[in-house]
Amino acid sequence: MNIIVCIKQVPDTTDVKINPQTNTLVRDGVRVIVNPFDLFAVEEALKLRDEHGGRVTILTMGPPQAREALEEAVAMGADDAILLCDQAFAGSDTLATSYALSQAIKKFESFDLIICGKQATDGDTAQVGPGIAAQLMLPQVTVVRRVLDVRDHSIVVEHMTDDGMDIIEAPRPCLITIVKKINVPRYASLKGKIRSKRMNIPTWGPEELKCDIMKVGLEGSPTWVERIFPPPVRKGCTPLQATEVNIEQTVKEIKEFIVEIQN
Repeated sequence: MNIIVCIKQVPDTTDVKINPQTNTLVRDGVRVIVNPFDLFAVEEALKLRDEHGGRVTILTMGPPQAREALEEAVAMGADDAILLCDQAFAGSDTLATSYALSQAIKKFESFDLIICGKQATDGDTAQVGPGIAAQLMLPQVTVVRRVLDVRDHSIVVEHMTDDGMDIIEAPRPCLITIVKKINVPRYASLKGKIRSKRMNIPTWGPEELKCDIMKVGLEGSPTWVERIFPPPVRKGCTPLQATEVNIEQTVKEIKEFIVEIQN
């Protein structure tokens, strides 16, 4: 199986800064990590490759420092990595990001599966994975917690729902987004770390992608942050006071519910 994994480098959650002029994340000089959900995506791709053969290619879009995220994935065992990096991509929202990533994926001669983490910890929108599938007109299954089977022309997965799960068979090529319950990411090996530092990771910009420059960056982003502000401090009632007021009624309702379901 030839698998493409889309990952993202995100600011450390304890050190997020916002540009007051553009209301976008400031990435220069900020401590960054690989989006935690994406590490599970990399691990699942490696497991599928180890079982079924093929190659795993890691793809990310970001500033030059995003190469570090690619190196981490390569150190885990990925075969190839590509960085989308150009000033034209700066400030891209989820639509512009999914467009750029989809244009990069179109350059691949063939692939069987695209895997993304469920969401990124900085934006929490869970839109880029589905956006890539929409741009490429591919079938998609989101919030996958287990890959059950890989067949000749399809893949069978467990899709999480509010009430439990669905078992879905999707034709390949397709895109899936996965959750943390699916696996435990492996540690990078020393050999892998050395290989990642020596690897020539290509950088693609708008020219290599042959993309419409008006569909990426701030110009290509139909959504933007108008204002950022802390939530107002509530006065007059503390959580403890509210609990003391409602606890008797809550206990009564719980008792009535238990009696009802037992009958």
